[in-house]
Amino acid sequence: MATFDPAFLDAVEALPVRSWQGHVWRHMFNEYAPERINTGGARWNPPGVGAIYTALDRETAIAEGQHAIDVQPRRIFRRRVLYELAVDVDDLVDLTAPEALSAAGLTMADVDADDHSACRKVGGAIAWIGRGGILVPSARHAGANMVILIGPGGEAEIERVSFEVLFDTDNG
Repeated sequence: MATFDPAFLDAVEALPVRSWQGHVWRHMFNEYAPERINTGGARWNPPGVGAIYTALDRETAIAEGQHAIDVQPRRIFRRRVLYELAVDVDDLVDLTAPEALSAAGLTMADVDADDHSACRKVGGAIAWIGRGGILVPSARHAGANMVILIGPGGEAEIERVSFEVLFDTDNG
């Protein structure tokens, strides 16, 4: 169970929230479904906190996926697929503006860092207070990402709209 400083939790809880409906893009590898929940931890979710990482635009999703490829010591991906998803998320915290990041105790340097601890702390607190997701600046492109939080208080509607195979080594 996570423990947070009460003043930090108060600051995170005071961040404005809103509902969000629209289309997002999710980059997936091999045969993983776009609804697959990450519980192992990443930039915005500590291990044990369920999250689905998406981008608000196609180009940002591709840039995020390309970075995942670029940091691998050897090629481990046979297939690269970009999904367009229709989502409906309640209680979304928007950290895309510099002043919102600052209110959460973060800077773009934290977002860009290879050390994810500062962003994980904020994402973990947002999940802990029961928010549905986080809009965040992308560290890879001039766009934004939506991290949909899955778990207590964080439920979202997600529907596949379309997909595009970016590469598939098994099929040429």
